[in-house]
Amino acid sequence: MKKRMTLLAASLAVFACSSVQAEEIGFSGNYQNNRQPLLQKEYIELPLGTIRAEGWMEDQLLRMKNGMTGHLDQVYEQVMGKRNGWLGGDGDVWERGPYWIDGLLPLAYILDDEELKKKVQPWIEWSLASQKEDGYFGPDTDRSYEPGLQRDNAHDWWPKMVMLKIMQQYYSATGDKRVIQLLTNYFKYQLKTLPESPLGHWTFWGEQRGGDNLMVVYWLYNITGEKFLLELGELIHKQTFNWTDIFLHQDHLSRQLSLHCVNLGQGFKEPVVYYQQNKDPQQVMAVKQAVKQIRNTIGLPTGLWGGDELLRFGKPTAGSELCTAVEMMFSLEEMLEITGDVEWADYLERVTYNVLPTQITDDYSARQYYQQFNQVNVTRDYREFSTPHEDTDILFGVLTGYPCCTSNLHQGWPKFVQNLWYATADNGIAALVYGPSQVTAKVADGVGVRIQEETAYPFDEAIHFRVSFTDKSVKEAFFPFHFRVPGWCQRPVVKLNGKVIDVDLFPGEVARVNRTWKAGDCLTLELPMEVAVSRWYDGGAVVERGPLLYALKMQEKWEKKSFEADKVVTYGPWYYEVTSDTPWNYALSEASFAPERIQQSFIVEKRPSITGYPWNVENAPISIKTQAKRVKNWTLVRGSAGPVAYYTQIENDTEGEETIELIPYGCTTLRIAEFPVRW
Repeated sequence: MKKRMTLLAASLAVFACSSVQAEEIGFSGNYQNNRQPLLQKEYIELPLGTIRAEGWMEDQLLRMKNGMTGHLDQVYEQVMGKRNGWLGGDGDVWERGPYWIDGLLPLAYILDDEELKKKVQPWIEWSLASQKEDGYFGPDTDRSYEPGLQRDNAHDWWPKMVMLKIMQQYYSATGDKRVIQLLTNYFKYQLKTLPESPLGHWTFWGEQRGGDNLMVVYWLYNITGEKFLLELGELIHKQTFNWTDIFLHQDHLSRQLSLHCVNLGQGFKEPVVYYQQNKDPQQVMAVKQAVKQIRNTIGLPTGLWGGDELLRFGKPTAGSELCTAVEMMFSLEEMLEITGDVEWADYLERVTYNVLPTQITDDYSARQYYQQFNQVNVTRDYREFSTPHEDTDILFGVLTGYPCCTSNLHQGWPKFVQNLWYATADNGIAALVYGPSQVTAKVADGVGVRIQEETAYPFDEAIHFRVSFTDKSVKEAFFPFHFRVPGWCQRPVVKLNGKVIDVDLFPGEVARVNRTWKAGDCLTLELPMEVAVSRWYDGGAVVERGPLLYALKMQEKWEKKSFEADKVVTYGPWYYEVTSDTPWNYALSEASFAPERIQQSFIVEKRPSITGYPWNVENAPISIKTQAKRVKNWTLVRGSAGPVAYYTQIENDTEGEETIELIPYGCTTLRIAEFPVRW
């Protein structure tokens, strides 16, 4: 806490030295900060396209381009094709088209891919041209692709919220001033119309997801300074589901079936977004309190929660919806930028590096609607989900389970890349989330710097930051370099050009190196990762190391099958089942978790380098060997692994000890990741 206060004081000093005019228009050095009276931020999002993925992360984005993300207008043509209402057609007018573009657009500009940009542009142009004199934009005919679903979709506030995010990103990438006029006119329309037709007037989605609307209102205010936007901000917050009160004073997070799983992920950021305007610390306290409640009730070790689709207690066979993952990632990214609190960076990596790779196939041709933390079969069995979609919920397919995730999954990786780096209020640069990448930004007095982040993180413990300047005539520049020390890392080391340097390093805080940086300098951050065991639902044990969770390695048999003719329209023509003949019913020993034994009980083995796509069983870069015993009567229940707790105290129900292999959770499709514990 002392370190965070020091950083805050330093930032305030920078602001104090700025001119009054600079404060009023919201600039902190080289980049747009919040205008007064909004909260001034330590960290500022960089323009879209200035951060590039490298290494395995670039491979990830290219797989998206070559898979569903780059071709959804073909593989999901009935919704994403030319008939979509957001292209002026007579098809679907609701969230699915905008969902896709909300991921396709940042992917296009991060990859600087002209083919993908051409796919995005018609959606932008039609939306810009659709605005009416009163400021309304978007489709104005009521219809939905969903068979039998009749609702006033066209005038629902919710789909427009997704398009607002798209327009914000498009402006960030291009500077197209038509976006500013569109949003100004639309927000005037909202201010006039919301008192009579509030966010929840047509559907509850807009009311529960109002934080998405609110954050774009503040973003536009920072550009234009129009005072009516602050009035609109208060109105939108007032009409949005009261997430602050939910988190501080109500029992929704400890009561099953009380909320929709994705709404919780999207609503999570709203108190922090509004904090920029009202500056009440309770807004931030609310989300921290929510994290504590979730951990002991509905929480899963991945950082998400049981939600299939309604909230469930966090047993390891509860479902977790893919939309929840990408929306919670986006909430955490927004919260990190606003607060500078690296708790949200740790949380973000936990969700991203564990959940996201497992719920989408390596080639991005299919995805899984619900994921189970303990998942030993992906088959057509009816499971105990709160909202089942026949027997298709955990199958991998294009439309299996429910189609919303087919449209929404695409924002996950691109927006994560976009939030690897930030500008700082003290004219520096910040690496708050880690992954192989490169950033080009302005530091010091407008000096262009390029920093290459060379790493195999989250598999490797070393991160190398190599400094160069965009103008080759520039040889050096003074600026602060901020970087995060993860909360799980107790003994970090910092080196400059190969030599250890003295830096104040505190787990769970931001460190900073202020110096005159020279072209060719290399700052190395070493983050030693140690094995830890955490306890979860019914006392089950979860093995962790750094940001990654570890799961039993199982041989996986993938089979592509066809749906019956009467199910093709709903679930698509085909799906994958995944099965295994690998034993899975193992229990770990309580004695192996003892602090004096744990590092010897769990033996870490690393490959010398990453070869191939790392997020699968075959190429997993790290494994952990440990001893376990099979539990004779721990068997399947309706296609899923049976309950964990029953077996924790039955020593005579186990067989002889044997060595098992654990690999990163994100590399698995079939797994046991929460183990029974024998005494």
